[in-house]
Amino acid sequence: MNSIMPKSPKPTWRDNYFLRTFLIALMLSSIVFVPFIFINGGRFLFYGDFNVQQVPFYKIAHDAIREGNIGWNHLTDLGANFIGSYSFYLLGSPFFWLTIPFPSEWLQYLMGPLFMLKFACAGLTAYIYLHRYVKNQTYAMIGSILYAFSGFSLYNVFFNHFHEAIVFFPLMLAALDEYMETRRRGVFALAVAACAIVNYYFFVGQVVFTLIYFFLRLICKSWRISLKDILLLFLEAVLGVALSGVILLPSIFTILQNNRVNSPINGWDAVFYNKTQRYLHILQSLFFPPDLPARPNFTPDSGSKWASLGAWLPLFGMTGVIGWLQIRRKHWLKKFLFILFFMALVPGLNASFQLFNSAYYGRWLYMLTLMMSLATIMAFEYHPVDWKRAVTWTGAITAGVVLIVGFIPKIEEAEDGTEKTYSFGLMEYPDRFWTYAAIAFICLAITVFLLQCYKNKEKRFAKNTIRMVSLVAVLYSAYFIAIGKTQTASPYTHIIPYALNGGKDVQISDLRDDAVRTDFYESLDNSAMFWGVQSIQAFHSIVPGSVMEFYESIGVQRDVASRPETSHYALRGLTSVKWLFDESTDTEYFAGEANDEPQMPGWIYHGYANGFDIWENEYYIPMGFTYEYYISRSDFDALSESQRELVMLKAIVLEDYQIERLSGILKPLPQKEKVYTQEAYFEDCQKRAKESCYSFHYTNTGFTAEIQSSRSNLVFFSVPYESGWSAEVNGEKQLIEKTNVGFMSVQVPQGEKVVIEFTYQTPGLVAGVVLTLSAMIALVAYLVMMRHLNTGKGNRKKLSSKILERQSFAQYRKRKNVNFSREGAMVPLQYKLPEPQKAFAEIEKSDIDQ
Repeated sequence: MNSIMPKSPKPTWRDNYFLRTFLIALMLSSIVFVPFIFINGGRFLFYGDFNVQQVPFYKIAHDAIREGNIGWNHLTDLGANFIGSYSFYLLGSPFFWLTIPFPSEWLQYLMGPLFMLKFACAGLTAYIYLHRYVKNQTYAMIGSILYAFSGFSLYNVFFNHFHEAIVFFPLMLAALDEYMETRRRGVFALAVAACAIVNYYFFVGQVVFTLIYFFLRLICKSWRISLKDILLLFLEAVLGVALSGVILLPSIFTILQNNRVNSPINGWDAVFYNKTQRYLHILQSLFFPPDLPARPNFTPDSGSKWASLGAWLPLFGMTGVIGWLQIRRKHWLKKFLFILFFMALVPGLNASFQLFNSAYYGRWLYMLTLMMSLATIMAFEYHPVDWKRAVTWTGAITAGVVLIVGFIPKIEEAEDGTEKTYSFGLMEYPDRFWTYAAIAFICLAITVFLLQCYKNKEKRFAKNTIRMVSLVAVLYSAYFIAIGKTQTASPYTHIIPYALNGGKDVQISDLRDDAVRTDFYESLDNSAMFWGVQSIQAFHSIVPGSVMEFYESIGVQRDVASRPETSHYALRGLTSVKWLFDESTDTEYFAGEANDEPQMPGWIYHGYANGFDIWENEYYIPMGFTYEYYISRSDFDALSESQRELVMLKAIVLEDYQIERLSGILKPLPQKEKVYTQEAYFEDCQKRAKESCYSFHYTNTGFTAEIQSSRSNLVFFSVPYESGWSAEVNGEKQLIEKTNVGFMSVQVPQGEKVVIEFTYQTPGLVAGVVLTLSAMIALVAYLVMMRHLNTGKGNRKKLSSKILERQSFAQYRKRKNVNFSREGAMVPLQYKLPEPQKAFAEIEKSDIDQ
């Protein structure tokens, strides 16, 4: 027998589809990103949030970790819990940790290569999940490219940190599949831990999706499982979540302070979208390439500017999905897709992927695109798919959207109502709209060509399809990034010359002094982060709840950013702002075009450097100062919002319960001091600066300060209050008082040199470390125990005697829902001649499952 068996050829790298998929995705992403990297001098810059959040956040976090400062970060807003604030953005990302060995100056050149690596890894992980569902592994590679370069992936180049979820989610489904097929232990726990660590926000949606996926497949009898194995699977899920405790627990402690989480969806808003255009936007995201973030085109008033609505698959769009949905076979994936589409259209169900928050986002659609990619490649191998019907439906819906958005007449009136303008089309950007329409129709035409010319030639079909999918992925990705880069000129006019240089041309001796904060007037968001200096301006979603509480109390909106207007001039004195930078290249002038009328009192012109006009606060108050008077919180709340920040420079705000304890060292604010003029403001600043700390420094564990105190008093620090703080005065523990609504104060004795030391310990970090270590031990014990039980008891599934029963092919086909229409279907692989196999063979109607 062995003499007639041909020798198997030695495997090459081409036979490793995992490696091939990774390299193809890496090559395609390189073709997309390298030209833009070259244009920007070795850097990849985009627009919007990517430029002003992702780039400086990487720098802030990278430098903090290299310096060992992982507790309190004073360069984020007025100060923030480092782990809690950056775990959402990058701390759990393995791609971020790849940058740690490199110097800070290299980060701007690493953002592009990291993006290419992310796309390549997304292709690889998608293949790991998809490959078990198709016989032809080239189809699995095609599905991987569809997923890695889907509309969701391209849209979220804008949100760099979303790609970690895109990369890791397929591993969770693949691990679950592996458990259900082979009962392999431990893999699912590790996959759950990885998804929870990389991004807790996306993990919530992944849990919801996976639960639906799991129970639907059980209901559809795609899987069978015993009660014991269900309990063990649940144990692995719990262990996986516990493994992520080191980063998950501190994140939970931080996010619970954020007022954005306290807005559940309810009432009719959970049934119907309050923006009717949103329904068309959802439909458009399936059939067309994605709109640019913040620039919705098809539906300008859908209220979805940053919703991450993108689910288009390169080349095929919805064609393969519709083909799969139209089959009469009762398959779990068909039911699952209908459920997911329905959930996208019902606000309450859509919100379930983000703990039912009322803010609208479609940030779970990457999971939908994975299922769409699976349906597409499974349709390639399922012969009864009516491709003509699928193409017809796709073309009709695409044409319908184009006709509605492109040709409906519109009448616009002038503001005074005297003139009317007539036009056709509802889109915001006509040139971009017609380009997207052309892309959709050209892709549909290419799909028809591939199906007509190669559908009965499997190898040629697979080879030409992967070529065309790759070509479309590259071209539309490059176009998307190109039009995104046209939305701003800041990379060339400001970011590269003035932000990424770290402000090196600004020669101010105390600019980086820990006791000094800065202000940037109408400038690039997070300019201070690029320079590594403290500032009251910050575009960062996750900051201490006390920061939000303080800003709300003085009438400053604080949602995703801190941007106090110049009308809040007293805020600058309270928070120790000394320097203001006004970008000279824009048309927003802090002191008018003549530079002689500053918008805030007490500021004088200092000079020009690094693209900025620089202003100095004459009434700067160093960090850490004292008061003579106090005002109760109830009296503070009774003042107008414009007076509240002014009164904070006259008297410290105490909660009503603190007054009795502190009334011995502070007096109530007398009526004669309640004067809120600019002159009174100047006088109050001078009083506060007179008895302030002469030394203030941040450390890796908190901060230290020294003050000469003429009497027992409270020393106020404009550092946000959090439960992780503790304080010592002259080496003795001291109670921290929450004062001025959201800040900290500590009582000090009289003395010429009073030493104050604040220490910060991240809330939940110790418990998280203990939880992670305990979970690691428990997981190892679980694996050892399961291995012992499987080997010691010989707990292997026994072959059923029915497997050895002789049956006719007709009986087997009926029982297993399979067919043998392909020539040589029952011939063992090692005896087959190397001839091309035929795919898409014609099958009689009677062979199709009813």
